[in-house]
Amino acid sequence: MEMNPELTNRPTLPAGVSVVVPVYNSANMLADLVARLQPVLIATGRSFELVLVNDCSPDASWGVIQRLASEHEWVRGLRMMRNYGQHNALLAGIRAARFATLVTMDDDLQHPPEELPRLLAAFAGDVDVLYGTPQQLRHGLLRDLSSAVTKMVLKGAMGADTARLVSAWRVFRTELREGFSTYDSPFVNIDVLLTWSANRFRAVPVRHESRASGSSNYTVAKLIRHTLNMMTGFSVLPLQIASIVGFAFTLFGMAVLAYVVGRYLMFGSTVAGFPFLASIIAIFSGAQLFALGIMGEYLARIHFRTMNRPAYTVAESTLRPVDEQR
Repeated sequence: MEMNPELTNRPTLPAGVSVVVPVYNSANMLADLVARLQPVLIATGRSFELVLVNDCSPDASWGVIQRLASEHEWVRGLRMMRNYGQHNALLAGIRAARFATLVTMDDDLQHPPEELPRLLAAFAGDVDVLYGTPQQLRHGLLRDLSSAVTKMVLKGAMGADTARLVSAWRVFRTELREGFSTYDSPFVNIDVLLTWSANRFRAVPVRHESRASGSSNYTVAKLIRHTLNMMTGFSVLPLQIASIVGFAFTLFGMAVLAYVVGRYLMFGSTVAGFPFLASIIAIFSGAQLFALGIMGEYLARIHFRTMNRPAYTVAESTLRPVDEQR
């Protein structure tokens, strides 16, 4: 059988670990993150790097990243042109990674770097993606609800058990990014993209700590937007719900018709006019607008994709010339 030349000519990534961290309002935590990661990564005995992706943070995060990159050769930084979102920033970092094993984690130290060896040890050859599932979640109610919706969307692609254990702390083979190398849309979810080139998912329980400083950057508006993007950008579930609602109201309409006709045939009287008619019109109009709203969300996303809006744009980086030649 003939091999695909694109696969045979693809350069092999050097053995090592690339850690990708999206950064937003974490200027006072990044130095601690680097200090705690360094001994852990050295102990692995592999080559390593840390890619800090500043998602246009309004605080001094980029200045801190530049300083850390100048002090540590293994720290690299990317600055986004504007705030694109956590998963978009992750995508930029994933595409910039240089080593064969890739780790993603948060910037707020809720993912203790000391737990990383457990993840790497559990990342065996028969696993494509490994999640570090928190033993105890320390998010708020809204964040937990958003996570529940995300896992519901992932359920169909990954399987019920694995989707339930999805986390922002991931370890996967960097070559999996080839499955979404041409993806260029403003709506990004790394877990969904990973399902395009991986089917062996596992999870191990890890310690999950409270945020080291400040509060979560996820506002109510961001959580709602993220939930809607997940439901309409990577799933047909809302359309299926609209179909079910339409079918249910069709049956309801047929039942109402049978009731009206049956009442007339049996008792020779009709149903009271205006209140009954107004109620039926309101119910069916609401169902129609609900279905149209869902279809409008999908059309809006198709519209945005036809505009060729990029997933992200890098404004500045700390890559050294030797890095850029690789």
